[in-house]
Amino acid sequence: MTAEGAEIIRAAGLGKVYRSGALEVQALGGVDFAARAGEFVVILGPSGSGKSTFLNILGGLDTASSGHVWFRDAELTAMSERGLTLYRRDHVGFVFQFYNLVPSLTALENVALVTEIARDPMPPAEALELVGLGPRRGHFPAQLSGGEQQRVAIARAIAKRPELLFCDEPTGALDSVTGVRVLEALEGVNRATGATTLVITHNAAIREIADRSLRFADGRIVEEIANSTRKAPAEVSW
Repeated sequence: MTAEGAEIIRAAGLGKVYRSGALEVQALGGVDFAARAGEFVVILGPSGSGKSTFLNILGGLDTASSGHVWFRDAELTAMSERGLTLYRRDHVGFVFQFYNLVPSLTALENVALVTEIARDPMPPAEALELVGLGPRRGHFPAQLSGGEQQRVAIARAIAKRPELLFCDEPTGALDSVTGVRVLEALEGVNRATGATTLVITHNAAIREIADRSLRFADGRIVEEIANSTRKAPAEVSW
């Protein structure tokens, strides 16, 4: 694990161009970024501003057209597909807007799917306890609310003890009350595990629970705000 407060991931001059025939769309244009171990960062910006592309490149789900990304001392932008696969498997947890749970498996079994391929996983039951779902471990997704399903997805993401936790609109499909519960789970996981946590959201109020927030526009970071103190999710006005 990386010492708390040490730089864990960094991007320099990060660019991404998507091509379709003669058409080119610049999704990212020269983004510089660094995050420390244990940091909680909220990423804001309108649709099409480059947020998800940025997160996907940091997470090894997409590749850059230009620039560089480092995880610790390893350059992701120089890795092979095999290297990126190992990076995602061993170091990164993902949470998306839609939960992608296996409907025929219980909450515990959904989490266990990840621990079977991880190097040093936590017990699936422990991961569910961290997100407040220990008593629901035997329930199937259809027996859980949307917020509970999202918390199972968070437990699944953190069960392999990732150093990086990347969340793309994790509250986007939820009402405000349920969204607060999901944010409480993310905030609790960040504090309990020390995973550097990056959360994309359209809700500007959520920036108050973070160490700092970034605002994207036209493929660039146009604003960065550091918070002297972090609010609890329940204190945020939606």
